Amino acid sequence: MTGRRRTTAFRSTTSAAITALCTAVCASLITACGALPGKAGGSGEPLTVMTWAPDGTKATNMPGMPAMAKAYERWVNANGGINGRDLKVLTCNEHNTAQGAAACARKAVQAGAVAVVGSYSQHGLAFMAPLETAGIPFIGGYGVSAEEFQSVLSYPVNGGQPVLLAGAGRQLARTCDKVALVRPDTLPGDTMPILLNAGLKSGNQHAAADVRAAEDATDYSAKAREALDEAGAGASLPGRIGTSAAKDRAAKGCVTAVLGERTETFFDSFRRIESDDQRVRISSVLGSVSQSLVDRTGGKEGPFEGAYVTGWYPVATDPLWDPMRKVITRHAFGDDRIDPADTGVQTTWIAYTVFTEIIKGLGDSEITGRKVAKALNRSGGVKTGGLTPDLSWRFKDLRAVGGFPRLVNGRVTFQEVREGRLVGQGEGARDMTDTLEASRATG
Repeated sequence: MTGRRRTTAFRSTTSAAITALCTAVCASLITACGALPGKAGGSGEPLTVMTWAPDGTKATNMPGMPAMAKAYERWVNANGGINGRDLKVLTCNEHNTAQGAAACARKAVQAGAVAVVGSYSQHGLAFMAPLETAGIPFIGGYGVSAEEFQSVLSYPVNGGQPVLLAGAGRQLARTCDKVALVRPDTLPGDTMPILLNAGLKSGNQHAAADVRAAEDATDYSAKAREALDEAGAGASLPGRIGTSAAKDRAAKGCVTAVLGERTETFFDSFRRIESDDQRVRISSVLGSVSQSLVDRTGGKEGPFEGAYVTGWYPVATDPLWDPMRKVITRHAFGDDRIDPADTGVQTTWIAYTVFTEIIKGLGDSEITGRKVAKALNRSGGVKTGGLTPDLSWRFKDLRAVGGFPRLVNGRVTFQEVREGRLVGQGEGARDMTDTLEASRATG
C-alpha cells in the first residue's frame, strides 16, 4: 500500500509539474510572439505598414515617398505612437517594373503589414493581386495606375492622373487653339490623350495631337520638332505665312509634356529647337514639374517661366502644409530626398494622415488589414487638415466615372510659374469629376 501511494503521489506531482511547465512555456510564447502572423496584435504590438516607390531607375523615381514615410514614423513614435502602438514602416524599391512591384507587395504580405501607405507604382495589376488576396488595403497611392481607382481595397486620396490631365486640358482650353501632348509610349501613357481631351472638350477646344515618346530617352529633339509642328508653330510657317503671322499662330499653340522625370529632358531639347518665332505656351502637371525643378533650371530665367501646371493640392507655400514642414524639419535629419514641394512627399503625408485617423478610431483592439479596410469603408469622412476635402470611400460617396469607380477626390488646382515661383492662378480648387463623368472616353 505504501509503495502504491508513493507511485500515485509521484504521478500526480509529475503531471502538475508538466502542466505548470506547459502553461509557462505557452505564456512565454504568447508574450514573445504576440498574435498570429499578419496581425498587429494587441495594444503592445507595433503597427507594421509598407511604403514603396521606384529609386535609381532610368525613368521616374520617387525616393522622397519612402523617406517621408520614415520621417513620419519617427515623429509618431517620438510622440507616443498611435493609440500607444509604435508605427513600424517598411520600405521597398519597386524599380519601375511589374516584377519589382509584385515583389514589394509579397514582402508586405510576409511582414504582416496592415496597410500599404503612400506608395508609387505604375504596375497596379502586379501589386494589387497579392494585397487583395491578403486583405491589405492600399491607402493613398500616387494615382498613376488604373487599378488604384478600381480595386475595392484601394483608397486613393487624390484623383491621380485622370483629374490632373482632365484639369490640364481645362486649363489649356482657355488660351490654346492647338495642343500637342507629349507622353510616354507605355500602357499607362495610352490613357493620357483621352483624359486631356476630356478637359479640352469641356472648354470647347479640339482634341490634342498625341506625341508618343520613350520614357527613358536622353534626347527628345525629334519629338520636340513634332510637338512644335502639331501645336501650329512648325519651322516652315514663317516662310509661308510671314514672320508676324507665324508668331501670332505660335502664341496660340500649346505643348504639354507629362514624362515624369524625363519632362526636364524633353523641355531642355524643346527650348534648343524652338526659335523666337515659335514661342508657344508650355505646360505640365505637378510630379512632372515641381518647384525644385524650376529652381535648378534657372528660376525666372529658365525654360519653365510662364508654364501652366496643374496640381492636386494647395500650392507648396500654403500654410496648410506647415505641420508637414515641421515634421520634416525635426525628424528627417536633413534627408535631401524629401522636398516639401514634391507631390509624392505631399501625397505620402496625406496618406499617413488618413491611416492615423482610421487607426485612432479603432482604439486598442487587435488591428488587421481587413479591419483597417472595414473602417475605411465605413468612414463618413476622414479629415486631412484642409489639404483635401474630407475623404470617404463608402459606396454612396463613389462617383460614376467610367473606369475609375474609386475616385472620390476630383479636385485640381491651376498653377503657373511666375517670377520663378509656382503660384496659384487665383481661382481656387476646381472639381473635375463632372468632366470625367461626362466623358464617354472614360467609360
